[in-house]
Amino acid sequence: MSGVHRLRSYEHLDSPVHRAPASLKLWMALGIAVGVTLVPVDRAAWVVVVLFVAVALAAASRVPLSTFVGRIAIAEPFVLGVAVLALFQGRGLAVFLAIALKSTTCVAVVQLLAQTTPFADILDVLRRARLPALLVHTLALLHRYLFVLVDEMHRMRRARAARTWKSSRLDTWRALSSVIAASFVRSAARAERVYAAMRARGWS
Repeated sequence: MSGVHRLRSYEHLDSPVHRAPASLKLWMALGIAVGVTLVPVDRAAWVVVVLFVAVALAAASRVPLSTFVGRIAIAEPFVLGVAVLALFQGRGLAVFLAIALKSTTCVAVVQLLAQTTPFADILDVLRRARLPALLVHTLALLHRYLFVLVDEMHRMRRARAARTWKSSRLDTWRALSSVIAASFVRSAARAERVYAAMRARGWS
């Protein structure tokens, strides 16, 4: 299974959410994210309504619910990490739950935007908003080469698994750590080659 499939977007589907202008969806997503962030801790329970609406819109857009929830779950370790940090700082369970709920809702809103809007349309909106051209180009390159790097990482994992005879949990983690380390090295080398090639073609 390729990295392209694993990072598959459902922007090609047809629904009212898909047909809405990219600019409207982008600014609404940003507005909702900012609004959710500013909700006081003692009123954080109302954020559940926003989360429910995001899930309902994803279902109405015919985005597979398992995929939608699964990609939110990928971000949960980071979400819970921030929430746990607040808990360790003595801010109480209410703050922990509020941060976890609000962060999860923001991730859900961004996922809905990503699954129903072509990335090229989002970049076009950012260009029209007069964001620095360098930032827009960087986002475009990150999006393009993310698929390349994921594919390469999966090829390395398959090659490593084919050469690993033991299947204990410790050996699995060791193999995974070696793949991650090698991926960083290869990513840096690939970035240097791509940058040199782009400079050779006049990009600056």
